[in-house]
Amino acid sequence: MSFWKDLATPFFALAPMADVTDPAYRRLIAETHKPDVMWTEFVSADGLYHTREKKGMKDEENPLVRDLLYTEGERPIVAQLFSSNPESMRYAAKLCAELGFDGIDINMGCPDRSIEKQGAGAAMMRDSDNARAVIAAARESGLPVSVKTRIGYNQESIDDWISGLLKENLPALAVHLRTRKEMSLVPAHWELMPRIIELRNQIAPSTLILGNGDVMSIEDAKEKLAASGADGAMLGRAIFGNPWIFAGRKSEDVPPREKLDALAKLAQYFDEMRPRKSYHLLKKHFKAFVSGWEGAVELRGLLMETESIEELSRALKAGV
Repeated sequence: MSFWKDLATPFFALAPMADVTDPAYRRLIAETHKPDVMWTEFVSADGLYHTREKKGMKDEENPLVRDLLYTEGERPIVAQLFSSNPESMRYAAKLCAELGFDGIDINMGCPDRSIEKQGAGAAMMRDSDNARAVIAAARESGLPVSVKTRIGYNQESIDDWISGLLKENLPALAVHLRTRKEMSLVPAHWELMPRIIELRNQIAPSTLILGNGDVMSIEDAKEKLAASGADGAMLGRAIFGNPWIFAGRKSEDVPPREKLDALAKLAQYFDEMRPRKSYHLLKKHFKAFVSGWEGAVELRGLLMETESIEELSRALKAGV
């Protein structure tokens, strides 16, 4: 049975973000206060497929598989994949089933040009026939298959694109309430969500709808869901420096020592992922965790000069 059927509404999910919601940060969030559903960062289905089928590398040796590591405390956990190739998606989805994931999500909204050049991400919105073929391929895994997308490519196309996805009777559909053209340069169009809900009610009443974009806290999420009628909300940028967010805590209310201890634990979990992940990726968390108190700017400057987990640990112990 699909775990989606067991979720009480409203529910709150960790949004997938490349090089942010990696195994290290997901583990920290899960141990701090787990959301109702967790997504991995997106992983290339083509990379998983070609490394095995074309290069003969075993799955366990593929660096990309490290992005699919998770702990039991993160369940239910959804593996997000991207590809425009049904054959690659079929292989990657079956691999995720073997790895024990609770579901598959297909990224059909990422605006990154390198992803779009592969016909994947937001480019899927321009080829609905292939989008359906990729969904069908993923379903062969036996896992429930959801989609994360946007309201349109160059302009809003809810009546065409979103309704087409609803006709696939997905267990869940996550909608970033901006077009691909808008990127994140304008406020998310939460005022359009009632239209999506109305379409859902007409076409696929059992499909859960998640809203994404400018959700700043659990309280904010609850307000947006109550006003729009959506079933769940994804929190993305708001989770930076705040693994406590799903407990309803605001970053500014967390004591400095607790923030530094959390950053130290994140560094420990990150260290376990090397050499797959560069140490410098960890630095994007420094500003988010180390801010809001006297001396934070100076400490952050010292942390940015570190070049290893060992140097970071010594600096954090000095702390505040």
